[in-house]
Amino acid sequence: MKKFAFILTAFSLMLFSFTACNDSSSSSLTVSGTIQNAGSMQVFLEKTGIVPNTPNTVVAKTEADENGNFSITVDQPLAEGLYRIRIGQQSINLIFDGTERDVKVTGDLQQLNNFQYTVEGSPSSLNFLQTVQGYRQKQPNVQDIEKLVETSENPLVGAYIATLAFGNKPQFANIHEKAAKRIEAAYPGSTYASDYNSFISSLKQLAMNTGGGANGLIPEAQRQPAPDIRLPGPDGKTYALSDLKGKVVLLDFWASWCMPCRRENPNVVKVYQAYKDKGFTVFSVSLDGVDGRTASRFNNDPKKIAELKAQGKQRWIEAIQKDGLEWPYHVSDLKKWDCEPARQYGVTGIPRAFIIDKEGRIAATQVRGAEAIEAAIKELL
Repeated sequence: MKKFAFILTAFSLMLFSFTACNDSSSSSLTVSGTIQNAGSMQVFLEKTGIVPNTPNTVVAKTEADENGNFSITVDQPLAEGLYRIRIGQQSINLIFDGTERDVKVTGDLQQLNNFQYTVEGSPSSLNFLQTVQGYRQKQPNVQDIEKLVETSENPLVGAYIATLAFGNKPQFANIHEKAAKRIEAAYPGSTYASDYNSFISSLKQLAMNTGGGANGLIPEAQRQPAPDIRLPGPDGKTYALSDLKGKVVLLDFWASWCMPCRRENPNVVKVYQAYKDKGFTVFSVSLDGVDGRTASRFNNDPKKIAELKAQGKQRWIEAIQKDGLEWPYHVSDLKKWDCEPARQYGVTGIPRAFIIDKEGRIAATQVRGAEAIEAAIKELL
């Protein structure tokens, strides 16, 4: 049975606005909290949304004190919808129903994207958080997510989790459609509902363009050459994707700090062990290291950047060993989100895996889970 991990960072969340059902124009909303390791950092309250790769909008911002305490107050309660507290590249997801007045959050900056935080004063946000935390303990299957979509008290909770679980995989468009119907019923005429339906239409079009098969393979006549990747491995040796022409290759973008990636690794290992002697291998690109955004937090201090890169490299090596990633093709430029191959391949969230056929062409752009990977490569071998 397929199982699904949640990719958060990788994917950015878009935002939507809804009309509140209650008359509370004279009230204000305060979002406050304490975030460890966030001393003196900028804290943003942003409106966000469910459709991947859509920009967020800043509602308000402040600066945490040296101990990570912050407080943001807006003049009116925010309309129903999806929001987040963002600090650097970490965030706390919030789902407001329009009744919130005093919301409190706590956590550690380094664990926010792993949903290790607390929320008070927002029932829908708490319901979302508890559901996700439960799923992280026991990975859900398709039926679990579908049931949540159909029964969640706030339809935004089910829809949001469905997009986190399934992303833009066209084979799950029918579940997204169920979520969209509940959104339309709850928020008739809203831009949120129309945008979600547009997202579903794009999934159906993607299914048509890729042949619509369960394996998600791009028709052979439509495949494009895979851009070459030539980067050093942990041992300093340079490895090139083009050197693997003649093999079916899983091109895997991941990072040691990405928990969904680490949960996906056993699936990749399982397929590798089954097919490594049949013309299949894995080429892994790590997004460990330091990007420009991180460097700017340390005033681009060369010594500090070098130290952080060394730490990132060590964590990368340790993750390879711990997760049993025994194939030899591991590379990284240690530039995190500034990774050039990730930009070439349009990677905005991880884990993200492509399948390259024996001719060096991109045969699939979204594969996850041992069953899906195996189904795709068996047709290519």
